Amino acid sequence: MRNSIKSSLLTFSAISIALAANQTLALEIKLADVLPESHSWNVAAKGFAEDVKNQTDSRVTVKLYPSGQLGNENTLVEGLQIGSIQAGIIGCGSFQPVEPKFGISELPYAWPNRQAAYAAYDGKLGDRLEDLALKHNIKIVSWWENGFRHITNNRAPINTPTDLDGLKIRVTPDKMRLDAFIGLGASPAPLAFGELYSALQQGVFDAQENPLAIIYSSSFYEVQKYISLTGHVWSPACLAFSKYTWKRMSDEDQVTVQKLADKWRDKQRVMTQNDDSKLINKLEDQGMVINTVNTAPFAAAVAPVWKKYEPILGKDMIDLVKQYAAAEQKSGE
Repeated sequence: MRNSIKSSLLTFSAISIALAANQTLALEIKLADVLPESHSWNVAAKGFAEDVKNQTDSRVTVKLYPSGQLGNENTLVEGLQIGSIQAGIIGCGSFQPVEPKFGISELPYAWPNRQAAYAAYDGKLGDRLEDLALKHNIKIVSWWENGFRHITNNRAPINTPTDLDGLKIRVTPDKMRLDAFIGLGASPAPLAFGELYSALQQGVFDAQENPLAIIYSSSFYEVQKYISLTGHVWSPACLAFSKYTWKRMSDEDQVTVQKLADKWRDKQRVMTQNDDSKLINKLEDQGMVINTVNTAPFAAAVAPVWKKYEPILGKDMIDLVKQYAAAEQKSGE
């Protein structure tokens, strides 16, 4: 009897130790972003989270915090550096305060199409930026898509740069974007994304610029009348982890998470492409007036921005952009 009790206690103890070990090894990751739950970032993030949980046998779980629940993008970037934020999907330009070379993503009219941008960020350009981020304790796992940015406003369609004269437009809080729109004759000013809808509603700004998916998912059609398809910037987004969080995963789980990040990167890009082809009609149905734009005069007007920022971004980085853009143009001939 005593031996039986002793055996049972030992078995119970072993099970308790095993359970404790599993609890110790389990890692819950809070993944934050500033966009609405309906946006493709969060649709893809939900699939990513489910796959991570299943394929790591719950050793790693991901909990989503969309819509700026954990702060704006600057807050998220700062948190990644010190480990107070574990992971995020963040517009690439928001990393500029940490590393100015991330401004390469803000170069106006850099890409002939999104395929050229994909090749660059999945290739040498992305590798360079990932190395720079890691020096600041940020592990960029994959490059998702924000998309081509277009201008909405309440004044009139934008067909030429002169149509922007004096237009009060909200832009992202980086100097290159400000300089680009000043060069186009507008009156730009930065504002946190979470405050943008009310600022447009109250007439603080006449205009803003964002990809179609954000224009739609944020219901800007309720407070803006015109969309001009300027496509002035193609923006990537980073699925990024704090280095401290990343290191808490086993090598095996890191490989799994990396594979799934790439899988959902590709799916999210397809979502963005599909959205762009459908959203024009949806936004028109909401009463917006949409016009296409001859971008050549706009590109010419912002050309000085490239020269001004070359000392900051580095000629080698700009040459990489030109190399990938030229390769895609040549393949399309």
